[in-house]
Amino acid sequence: MKKGFSTIMSAQFFSSLADNALFVAAVELLRTAGAEEWQRAALVPMFALFYVVLAPFVGAFADCLPKGRVMFVSNSIKIVGCLMMLFGHHPLLAYAVVGLGAAAYSPAKYGILTELLPASQLVKANGWIEGLTIASIILGVLLGGQLIGSHVAPHLLALDLPGVELGIAAPAEAAISVIVFIYVAAALFNLWIPRTEAPLMPFPAHPWTLVREFGDCNARLWRDKLGQISLATTTLFWGVAGNLRYIVLAWAAAALGYTTTQASGLVGVVAIGTAVGAVVAAGMMRLDRATAVIPLGIGMGLLVILMIFIRDVWVAAPFLMLLGALGGFLVVPMNALLQHRGHNLMGAGRSIAVQNFNEQACILILGAFYAGMTIFGLGAFGAITIFGLVVAATMELVRRWHARNVVRHHDEVQRLLAIARTDGH
Repeated sequence: MKKGFSTIMSAQFFSSLADNALFVAAVELLRTAGAEEWQRAALVPMFALFYVVLAPFVGAFADCLPKGRVMFVSNSIKIVGCLMMLFGHHPLLAYAVVGLGAAAYSPAKYGILTELLPASQLVKANGWIEGLTIASIILGVLLGGQLIGSHVAPHLLALDLPGVELGIAAPAEAAISVIVFIYVAAALFNLWIPRTEAPLMPFPAHPWTLVREFGDCNARLWRDKLGQISLATTTLFWGVAGNLRYIVLAWAAAALGYTTTQASGLVGVVAIGTAVGAVVAAGMMRLDRATAVIPLGIGMGLLVILMIFIRDVWVAAPFLMLLGALGGFLVVPMNALLQHRGHNLMGAGRSIAVQNFNEQACILILGAFYAGMTIFGLGAFGAITIFGLVVAATMELVRRWHARNVVRHHDEVQRLLAIARTDGH
């Protein structure tokens, strides 16, 4: 790998690590403040908000400045959001600001890989960045849980800087003060990312043209007979996976009586299962057979419902790993099929922008749906049951949608599968 690749990976790891640790700390901050459960559940959709709102613009922003500078600015926005949470602003507002930074960060971290590396190394590079992202999710939720836990938090609260009074009195606040420094470390790595020779593209004088182009690309992918199925499946998967972080925390508190620290370990178990499922799928699945995994999405929804019957951590841990593994096995071939169709229809960059928009919109909608159920007084078990039923029913509709395409548009579907079969070998 070229010089600078390890710097990009380090920046991505620390930034994502802080995002996930901050989520756990924010949940605890709201819990100890006596906030209603819907506010804790709303953290997930609030983080996704700016991914959706700014989807047509963040790619152009990433292209008009050196990618390293874009990543530095984005991380600085995350630091601002983290400090807002530390110094008394509402956690939902502060976490939305962190999501704003993440939305601007995403296209830059992927875009710089294509500028820095030859095409022959892109698959390997994406493997590294996705692997580190999964590792940062696992370690981030564990770190957040430990920072607010009874072993670490008292030591953090006991620290006394001469002449400095920050008013930090709660474990969650102490954890956030540490997470700020992790974001700073990520920002410092951004400063060392090398400037590439890729030409900069000026931001359009009329941003509305970006909205029109983005809408056209989105419609084109949804019209494609394979693109629409893969996009619907991956969108729903990430909508579920994004909200599963909080659902597991809520379920562990209700079913096992766990604290946020203890429950954070179970969130990590789901991520480990996802990684295992992804590795197995990468070795077993072919691109032209990707749609065969659609029924696993129905299984994911039903497994979410079965969570409410578990009362033993020794059953919960392997169960959650299985849930994550099903998701990992589902998303890898469908994501590959989506990237394949997107590349053929509009190019990789625009395809990723459309994919990010739909996935984050699903996270926002499902998160708002779950939070809404808690607003109306539904307990964790009832909300989880309805959430799982909606997921299973939606995936069944996607399965029927694909089956109808195979019957009504047989020649077109077979032609597209033949292209996938040729490109997949």
